[in-house]
Amino acid sequence: MRIDGRVVLVTGGSAGIGAALVRQLSDKGARVIVTGRDKERLEEVAAYHLDIVTYRVDFSDSTAVDKFIATMASTHPDLSLVINNAGVQTEMDLVNATALLPDVRVELAVNLEAVVALTIGLLPAVVARGGGAIVNVTSGLAIAPKEASPVYCAAKAGLRSFTKAMRYQCELRAPEVKIVEVVMALVDTGMTAGRGRGKISPAKAARGIVRGIEAGDDEVWIGKTKLLRVLNRMSPSLVERIMR
Repeated sequence: MRIDGRVVLVTGGSAGIGAALVRQLSDKGARVIVTGRDKERLEEVAAYHLDIVTYRVDFSDSTAVDKFIATMASTHPDLSLVINNAGVQTEMDLVNATALLPDVRVELAVNLEAVVALTIGLLPAVVARGGGAIVNVTSGLAIAPKEASPVYCAAKAGLRSFTKAMRYQCELRAPEVKIVEVVMALVDTGMTAGRGRGKISPAKAARGIVRGIEAGDDEVWIGKTKLLRVLNRMSPSLVERIMR
């Protein structure tokens, strides 16, 4: 799949992996649409290239998501590549869940509900354009969860399942559209500050995503998740112990 000349949407593109994606896609000749919540960061990303368009959107707000989908349909009918990268993760103790319910709802909304809505809502535009791809970023934690982030893990596992089922439907009814899952490794971003070791850079993660899209892969495994994929075939129980 060629990137040059495509109109591409990158959600969560104002920082971290998303910002690295925006730069790399722009360098390859794409016209990039970026969403984020921070006005100043969006302005910084927009300054990288004249063809970058930004929108402030809160994906935890379903009304805002619906409005954004409608805006995309009317303003950017030439959209042909969607990268659902936005995500949030909160470590939480579910034994004391009452105080955390707002965080739970935000995680489910941003990491699962908004992505499902965007995938379904933007699919007609990609089909009408003659084909392209919708790329959903999950995580190695969709394969096996860690103790500290149960809701994030559940949302990513749900997104992995949704993405597979959506791919099956498109293979039968809209084969010109690729439905891609990116299984992300631990990346050095604001979301992972103070957590874990052996992180890869956002630029390296973004390069892996772009290469996978260009290669036409259905699944793109980033960094150490390539080993995770092999280990999970050999011993799922071992993977669960490692990821926990």
